[in-house]
Amino acid sequence: MKKTTAIFILFVVIVIVGIFAFSNKVLATEKAIDNRTESQLIEIKENQAKSLSDYQEKYGSNTYGLVAYILNIVRIYSIPFCFLGIAIGAIHRYIIGIRKLDTLEKGMALIVTFVTLLIICQVLPLAFAMFVKFGRG
Repeated sequence: MKKTTAIFILFVVIVIVGIFAFSNKVLATEKAIDNRTESQLIEIKENQAKSLSDYQEKYGSNTYGLVAYILNIVRIYSIPFCFLGIAIGAIHRYIIGIRKLDTLEKGMALIVTFVTLLIICQVLPLAFAMFVKFGRG
């Protein structure tokens, strides 16, 4: 018991000394990174703000423009996310599921879920645009 306590205390002391010893170097490199990328971050922020204002102008309302902007981002990022989920489901169904039958069903459920999610995320912006165009009058 004394041995494990001594090892734990020694480990904690080493971690604390390491944090204080390397904190100055980390702060210096962090400041250099901030100075280099500040203009790029400002440019990305301005582009996204312009894109949001374009959507708000196109839909004629701040609320509808914001919703259309968010749905567009969801549409774009759902594609790789869902393909990754479908690939994981296929691995569970066709590779791991050969040996374990419960994994076979889990893989099929993952594939169906991610295909459904992909279809919803791709159709929802179109449905919203049609609702705003024809539903508002």
